[in-house]
Amino acid sequence: MAISAIPGVLIRPLARFEDQRGWLSELYREDELPEGFFPVMGYLSVTKPGVARGPHEHREQTDGFAFLDGEYDLFLWENRPGRGEAAERHRVGAGSPVLVIVPPGVVHAYRNVGPRDAFVLNFPNQLYAGRGKEGPVDEIRHEDDEGSRFSMA
Repeated sequence: MAISAIPGVLIRPLARFEDQRGWLSELYREDELPEGFFPVMGYLSVTKPGVARGPHEHREQTDGFAFLDGEYDLFLWENRPGRGEAAERHRVGAGSPVLVIVPPGVVHAYRNVGPRDAFVLNFPNQLYAGRGKEGPVDEIRHEDDEGSRFSMA
């Protein structure tokens, strides 16, 4: 179920299954991922309250984010040639757990708007800095560009 108007972006609600032991959530299944998206690594990031990560984009990498914890504002901007300038903002996290797939050329950022440190699980389809961390980093950073249209205001 996609709730983004930006082509190629998938935002799928995650179900939480609880019992007396705790809970679990399926983050992704191969049969539910967009065609051609095969995560090759996974990592956890923790973001402090009020802190933002991004905005940035990738030339070739597709990102997969699982927002299960905390409270985040997620920002997405279409930046692929000939596709317009769509921009979206979504509230995601513990109150609205989602898997978000962000294709190359879509600028993305998120800010922890909650009162405590919160985590995000990340599943990109390319290795950071390539095999053995000996390649270039596929990242175009917009955070320090004051004239950028990618504002989280």
